[in-house]
Amino acid sequence: MIRTNVLLTFLCVIVPMLHVGTVLEAAEGQPNILWITCEDMSARLSFYGDDTVKTPRLDELASQSVRYNHCYGTYGVCAPNRHTLIMGMYPSTTGAMAMRTWKRTSALHLIKDPELLAIPTYEATPPAGAKCFTEYLRANGYYCSNNSKTDYQFRTPITAWDDSSKKAHWRNRPDDQTPFFSVFNFTITHESKVHKQSSPTVVDPAGVELPPYYPDTPIIRRDLARHYDNIIALDAQVGEVLDQLEEDGLADDTIVFFFSDHGDGLPRAKRWVYDSGIHVPLLVRYPDGKKAGTTNDDLVSFVDFAPTVLSLAGISLPAHMQGTAFLGPAAGKKREYIFAFRDRMDPATERIRAVRDHRFKYVRNYRPDLPYIAFQPYRDLMELMQEIHRLNREGTLTEDQWQFTAQYKPLEEFYDTENDPHEIHNLAGDPKWFSEMARLREAHERFFRMLGDLGELPETELVKHLWPPDGEQPETAVPVIRQQGDEVQVSCDTEGASIAFRRPNDKNWQLYVEPFTAPAGTIVKAQAIRLGWKPSPTVEHKMQ
Repeated sequence: MIRTNVLLTFLCVIVPMLHVGTVLEAAEGQPNILWITCEDMSARLSFYGDDTVKTPRLDELASQSVRYNHCYGTYGVCAPNRHTLIMGMYPSTTGAMAMRTWKRTSALHLIKDPELLAIPTYEATPPAGAKCFTEYLRANGYYCSNNSKTDYQFRTPITAWDDSSKKAHWRNRPDDQTPFFSVFNFTITHESKVHKQSSPTVVDPAGVELPPYYPDTPIIRRDLARHYDNIIALDAQVGEVLDQLEEDGLADDTIVFFFSDHGDGLPRAKRWVYDSGIHVPLLVRYPDGKKAGTTNDDLVSFVDFAPTVLSLAGISLPAHMQGTAFLGPAAGKKREYIFAFRDRMDPATERIRAVRDHRFKYVRNYRPDLPYIAFQPYRDLMELMQEIHRLNREGTLTEDQWQFTAQYKPLEEFYDTENDPHEIHNLAGDPKWFSEMARLREAHERFFRMLGDLGELPETELVKHLWPPDGEQPETAVPVIRQQGDEVQVSCDTEGASIAFRRPNDKNWQLYVEPFTAPAGTIVKAQAIRLGWKPSPTVEHKMQ
């Protein structure tokens, strides 16, 4: 049974109360905030102890920043993580768990099984009134740009960004005094860039250090070396954005974040709940050089990022957010645990949950009947994975590579990450660790009791839960435009809907916050959006 009533109690009582439609008072002196993000990269950087490649621009940024040692995604894959980031909510509470929900894998042509092809597509659907966190920034005067990936498990609402495109940049804001929140996402380290040589060949495959869960073969060494080559290219791309910030004289007014969307885009990392899949680098640079070159060992989860940005901007936190701000005036209590998840990946059904503190990780396998390695055609395009399949067929994989060979999973796994950072020695059966394992098991069950877990439902039933009663996607009500003199008022009957409007001189869709003016003869357009629902049709009104 899905604990919907418990989730509603959490949203309405446990989280500090704030009506999510409320327009908040902007704080004076709001900082600019810049996210520089990359894809599919673990902490393979010198300032995290990996000296395989030189990354001078990232090293310089690290020397100016606070380095977080314990930052984790909620998933080991991008779309659920990006949902977590934009909403400040766990995907298991909104239907955003599977990879992906409303789009098919790009390797769809390799799937022939009719049952797999029949997996439904749907949009994750947060509670009514829950918004993308950038909407709260826009409502409080921020210019928000995204260059350019979204992948939020629902179609990107036009209310989320002033500009979300490959040309999006803080330089495009209409007034250079307007505070901005800008995202630059670099794809050079993505899994797909290992499929072929995507960057100049620099790294000698013989010099890379293989984790013990990989067999030592030329193909595996070559693909890991390619990944490092791509990290070198990433370093230069990050440097270009930082140079632009300096050129514009904005470095002293901007808080800079650097992080990856999840761990390495390699087998036994991407899509997994082990640290190889969820642990990411995180740097935060303050304009005044505060704590430059220091480290922070607090536990940080992606679900904390949205409330943290709002806190830094001086904006009160909306009630729907399930994370805790770790910076700014609204910063909360330090975390004791982070929570991680794995659900369907392309056609591969799965349900795994994990809890981690600073040292130990507990893993609950809800589908022990399934192997760890199931049919995932996109992942299998990588020759590294094909090599592992070949060695598995030949029976030459070693004891430390058991997660590739196991046909069934244990119900529980427990790892001492301090002494076993690669999480290959399952201690769940060792009485020495029973009390620690019980503590983390209870943390998992307490989390489950408080928030519920939509992963309990088959996806055919999940769709009906998100869009009751029959799983048919609702459509947001058509907005109503009213004119009083030269003032325009726009409303929508759908609970919690956001409204975007546009006049002929508006470069992009504007977020409707309060009534605005327009001269006679102006054609005003409006559209309403409720996340997870179809957007309303666009309506027009000619000012009289």
